[in-house]
Amino acid sequence: MANIFSVPGNAAAGAGIGFVTGGPAGAVAGGMTSGIGAMTGAGPSGLGNIAPGKDLTLPIAQGMNQAYEGLNLGLQAEQLRHQFVMQEQSQQFNEVQDEKSEQMREMNTLRTVAMKQRESDDKIVKEFIKTAGGE
Repeated sequence: MANIFSVPGNAAAGAGIGFVTGGPAGAVAGGMTSGIGAMTGAGPSGLGNIAPGKDLTLPIAQGMNQAYEGLNLGLQAEQLRHQFVMQEQSQQFNEVQDEKSEQMREMNTLRTVAMKQRESDDKIVKEFIKTAGGE
């Protein structure tokens, strides 16, 4: 059962809110629905958060949760950007190392070819010395 003072109070609050949002017709509609709502235990119309048994801090907590989620999303985006930059650096490093390895292989191949050429030249010189010296 509703308190005798809550029906006119809720009707007045509903009428005020209805007038602000809908003019005179909104005032009449808001006052009637709030007055009837007070008899059934609901709060004034237009103030859906205010009713018996409702936590008034719920909208604040929801707003804080949304702000936290927004900040968390920003941090995740920053982390993804950082990972992308690190991946780019890693890829560039690997490309440079691959290029250096390829150059080292080429140098080793050229060194091996030069060594074989010297061995071949030494054999030719020894043969020439043998034939020229009469041995």
